[in-house]
Amino acid sequence: EDPTLERHFKGHRDAVTSVDFSVNKKQLASGSMDSCLMIWSMRPQMRAYRFVGHKDAVMCVQFSPSGHLVASGSRDKTVRLWVPSVKGESTVFKAHTATVRSVHFSSDGQSLVTASDDKTIKVWTVHRQKFLFSLSQHINWVRCAKFSPDGRLIVSASDDKTVKLWDKTSRECIHSFCEHGGFVNHVEFHPSGTCIAAAGTDNTVKVWDVRMNRLLQHYQGNAVVNSLSFHPSGNYLVTASNDSTLKILDLLEGRLLYTLHGHQGPATCVAFSRTGDSFASGGSDEQVMVWKTNFDAADYGDVLKTQKSGTSVDGTHHNLQSEMECGVHLKKTKTQDPGRNHQQQEEETIANTLEHIVGQLDVLTQTVSILEQRLTLTEDKLKECLENQQKIIQNKVN
Repeated sequence: EDPTLERHFKGHRDAVTSVDFSVNKKQLASGSMDSCLMIWSMRPQMRAYRFVGHKDAVMCVQFSPSGHLVASGSRDKTVRLWVPSVKGESTVFKAHTATVRSVHFSSDGQSLVTASDDKTIKVWTVHRQKFLFSLSQHINWVRCAKFSPDGRLIVSASDDKTVKLWDKTSRECIHSFCEHGGFVNHVEFHPSGTCIAAAGTDNTVKVWDVRMNRLLQHYQGNAVVNSLSFHPSGNYLVTASNDSTLKILDLLEGRLLYTLHGHQGPATCVAFSRTGDSFASGGSDEQVMVWKTNFDAADYGDVLKTQKSGTSVDGTHHNLQSEMECGVHLKKTKTQDPGRNHQQQEEETIANTLEHIVGQLDVLTQTVSILEQRLTLTEDKLKECLENQQKIIQNKVN
């Protein structure tokens, strides 16, 4: 069954630049050139929230892994962290000296990586909102920067036509992929962390192995590719292009599966939900669309389970095909051990509890941060009052 359009959100007043689902798929965030961030509820008849604060176009949005925060980057050179609730409160940090094109949380929710037209990539702590370090070897705008699933690597894409791979600990560039014939708009890690996919203005999508640093797959389109997203199973890739289409690629067979026409004008951004049963897209037509994936569940259910249970692929396989086969094979051997199942449930319960705690921490952090901002304002006001008082006294004396 082909992917189908499920929901249609209208409310932005300019091109949509970025979309992201919350972890439970109850909410969808979108950023736009209209300087606003919208949080849409996936439940019918629930109202959307419009968050105002950025002074210029919002270029990128992302939910934190717990779903309790949303990060956004803007042309106003700042990054904001929002609590996605009615109040829509946010804290702002002066992040770069030019447009912020990309924000991305590490999978533990502790770090944030940002990329900018100032040619740098910066890493921040989320809870303290403190700047940690800069990576600066790109010689043109950096469009996109992402953490690897294990948080040890960072990948970046730039208008200098390169994709760079960085070691987060040593802060050094490990490798530069220079095969793109144009600017690189977007880059993403495969869920296994073993390869990356990059989209470019040369109308291509390229998939590289980051262990062997070699090109695995190359898809030639007929329009600029603006954005892409891996399905959580790692078997599919969805892309958004300037010819207004979304395309779904089957990575196992290395071919185009579907071409979807929905947007009037360039499709600017696309993202799968965390479960992979839906994906969202945004376009320069100001619209946000949510699509039902409708892949045969059997295709990726097995693989997803193996990845979740921690029996992910070791570093010995060199292409996607063998990785996937390996995944399914692991699934079969697992079912013979009933003890594992119970353990898995316990692990999931612990993981859920931890996630909840992290979520609460996120909210606390934001609250403290907002209180700090208010305190600073109050102190400033107080200072002003005292200074005015001094002046009045001074005038009386004179």
